[in-house]
Amino acid sequence: MFVSQAFAQTESPDVLLPPASPAPSTHGEIYVEEGHEGGFPPFETEYFPSQLLWLAITFGIFYLVLKKVILPRIAGILENRRDRIALDLEAADRMRADADEAQAAYEQELTEARDRAHGIALEAKESARTDAESERKRIDGELDGKLGAAQVRIDDIKREALKDVGSIAEEATDAILREVARIEAPREEIAGAVTAVRS
Repeated sequence: MFVSQAFAQTESPDVLLPPASPAPSTHGEIYVEEGHEGGFPPFETEYFPSQLLWLAITFGIFYLVLKKVILPRIAGILENRRDRIALDLEAADRMRADADEAQAAYEQELTEARDRAHGIALEAKESARTDAESERKRIDGELDGKLGAAQVRIDDIKREALKDVGSIAEEATDAILREVARIEAPREEIAGAVTAVRS
């Protein structure tokens, strides 16, 4: 047990005790030095200037790292993705123009074939009318086949063009999540999100 000198003198003024010194406690007691008022240093006003200085230094370093390293890298990634998407869209436009030309040629051929069939039907005699009708049906069947083939080609061109855009958007989303946000997302979730945005 610790007794201060002042307390000892008030109890018995004849006995003088040496000043109390902190001694190791044998019974789990804790010695607290009197006169020391300690608080949490970050809340002490005398530490505010150094805290503000370190805050400014840390913010400045973070700003420089963000400006010189992170943002240029993100801008480069986005620019590359933008260029790739623009090239794919140009290719899709070219394919669509080719498909439109093919469809125009098919329609012209269809018109010419119908005019020919109609002329044969008008000029033919009664005995040749059945032959002209069978020829017209045969030509219509060929043209329908060509129309179906052209439609399938147009659908394939569109599907091929849009497939590349979807994969590029998935790759860009995955790269941004990994490199910027440091998030590892499953490829299925990314594909679902891109599909939801495109639809």
